[in-house]
Amino acid sequence: MRIISGEFKGRRITAPKKLPVRPTTDMAKEALFNILNNQFYFDSISVLDLFAGSGNISYEFASRGTVQITCVDVDFGCIKFINETAESFDMPIQTVKSDVFKFLENTKLQSTIIFADPPYEFPVEEFSKIRELVFENNLLEKEGLLIIEHSKHTNLSHISHYKYSKSYGGNMFSFFEMDN
Repeated sequence: MRIISGEFKGRRITAPKKLPVRPTTDMAKEALFNILNNQFYFDSISVLDLFAGSGNISYEFASRGTVQITCVDVDFGCIKFINETAESFDMPIQTVKSDVFKFLENTKLQSTIIFADPPYEFPVEEFSKIRELVFENNLLEKEGLLIIEHSKHTNLSHISHYKYSKSYGGNMFSFFEMDN
């Protein structure tokens, strides 16, 4: 994987093969950040990266100037890799080793963007539970976005607060916002 824009543009990051990850493709990541670039100033937002895996999305935010980034993953190897990579690039990334659902139940951390990339084989009810915990626990800032990455074969349009989806190859991003 590579960082596609910002201070660290073009830098390659190679995660150990033993990590249980499926990094977002460069094409999908570039498309996602083109959408976000039109809505946010990256240096003035906070990001919560759920099911962070290799940290791929967080590195992109950090490269673009975001200074408040928290990664949550249950896998010790993933957390260790994110910490080592963030330290080597001097990126402002905090990590939390935790089950994502337990974290969402207990945290008070509000973020501008909450990005979740759970396993694609999750049942729809698990995707819905992410949305439920984020909105019921008031974890999204007023103008913020919850973005869930999933397979193009999974439909999340029936879940409340859904706004739209964008598909890139086999990846899909569904966007959720507070109702105005």
